[in-house]
Amino acid sequence: MVLDDTDHRLLDELQDDAGRTLRELGEIVGLSPSAVQRRVERYRSSGLLARTAAVLDPTFSPDLVLAVCLVSVERESRRLHEAFHRRLLAAPEVQQVYAVYGEWDYVVVLAASGMAHHGEISTRLLMDAPNVRKYTTLFVLDPIRIGSTIPTGALRT
Repeated sequence: MVLDDTDHRLLDELQDDAGRTLRELGEIVGLSPSAVQRRVERYRSSGLLARTAAVLDPTFSPDLVLAVCLVSVERESRRLHEAFHRRLLAAPEVQQVYAVYGEWDYVVVLAASGMAHHGEISTRLLMDAPNVRKYTTLFVLDPIRIGSTIPTGALRT
């Protein structure tokens, strides 16, 4: 999909706040509401716009525990890696997963409703996984910035 400058501005605005009306978005990027709608439909049908989600403010939940887990796995079996991926993807507490290069194989971001819940999650997802060799957990003290915004400049062709 070829994107023009207006597409990039509109995608930036949608990532910032997709809850705005078509009219509001159009005023920001200089398009009519119907033109904005056509572009958004094109983003969806192409798969570029994967989904629209609400982002909750973590400060509203005093019991929320966010944790970054660094995971090292045994490398012998692709089947075990795929099973590990399925295990993580099926858990709603898993916020993000990254396969990384270096000392660790994965970075897993977890959200739990307290320390007991975190213990249950880490046991279920990491300790009981057959190919997890070791992991360490970094507990988030202050979520200074959360999000999943992708710079649209990376989408330029």
